[in-house]
Amino acid sequence: MPVNRDFIGRQYPASTTYQVGREHVRSFARAIGDTNPASHDVEAARALGHPDVVAPPTFLTVVNFSFATEGPVADPALGLDYSMVVHGEQSFELHRPVHAGDELSSVQSITDIRDAGRNELVVTTTEIADAAGGRVATLRSTLVSRGTAAPRAAAVPEES
Repeated sequence: MPVNRDFIGRQYPASTTYQVGREHVRSFARAIGDTNPASHDVEAARALGHPDVVAPPTFLTVVNFSFATEGPVADPALGLDYSMVVHGEQSFELHRPVHAGDELSSVQSITDIRDAGRNELVVTTTEIADAAGGRVATLRSTLVSRGTAAPRAAAVPEES
């Protein structure tokens, strides 16, 4: 069954904010093998002009996953069968570094749904802001819904 294209443009604001913790940043950096001292040591981060440890750019996936049950993937009216989904691509546009102590809000929206052969591509954009409303990052993600594109009508041969 095809995904509901009427959802293009729909927004899903997170119900609460995400508080970035110092130990979360350090744990995430260790998990991905990031050895940058600014992600582990407060003094190293401050020596570079940061107020606290700096989160690796992909740390923002944690924010997205924290609110997954409030986003389009969890909206039954969208018609997305998550058991048929694979992750297509992800991009991060950083407007400023994320630091321990940041309080982040997020709004996820569906920006496109289109066919790619027998599959459908569901493109989402997440805008992340700090407590003052300043832009922190824009995340874009493409989910591939396997085999759910509407069948194409067969071409009818012209009569001579």
